[in-house]
Order: sequence, then C-alpha cells, then structure tokens
Amino acid sequence: MATDEDALVRLRHASVGAGWELVSGAIDLRGALDQLDVERPHALVVFGPFDDLVALAAERFPGMRIITDRDTPGASVVAASMADVRELLAEQPRPGGPVR
Repeated sequence: MATDEDALVRLRHASVGAGWELVSGAIDLRGALDQLDVERPHALVVFGPFDDLVALAAERFPGMRIITDRDTPGASVVAASMADVRELLAEQPRPGGPVR
C-alpha cells in the first residue's frame, strides 16, 4: 500500500522478485483490506501513514510479515527506504516442514 498511484508504482518496482507474486496494490484502506481478504498474502508492504491497516492486518493475520517505512505497532520490520523492500521480502521464511 502506498499514498498515491505514483508511489504505488515505485513500490511495486522496488518489491518485484522471482520468488514471490505481487498483487495490484492499493492506495486506500478499503482496497487494501479487500486484497488481503481475497489474496491472503504472506507479506504486506505498507509505505505511508496507514497505522490502521497495519494494526488490522497484524490482528487478522498474525503470521503475516508486515514491512513498513516507519515504526508502526504491528509491523514486523521497518524498511529504511524502498530499496530495502526486496531484500526484506526475500528474508521471509519459506513455508515448510517435514514432508510426510
């Protein structure tokens, strides 16, 4: 989630990676919550003053990695800049466990 369309485009470019898929992203709380409910992502990247989204996502999806650009209650980690996002997404543990 980002504050406007231009910021969202920059954030998507900073987040793209071969190891994960991106959803379209959102610039408002309702759009972000709708995507969370439908897509059930493993990670959420939030750049901007969206404390409500971070709190709701952390409450509803306790295992989700939440990356923000500021110290926000419920965030898993803070990115110093958009350039850090891809690396922070890559650090996310993969689902796994013993195969039976």
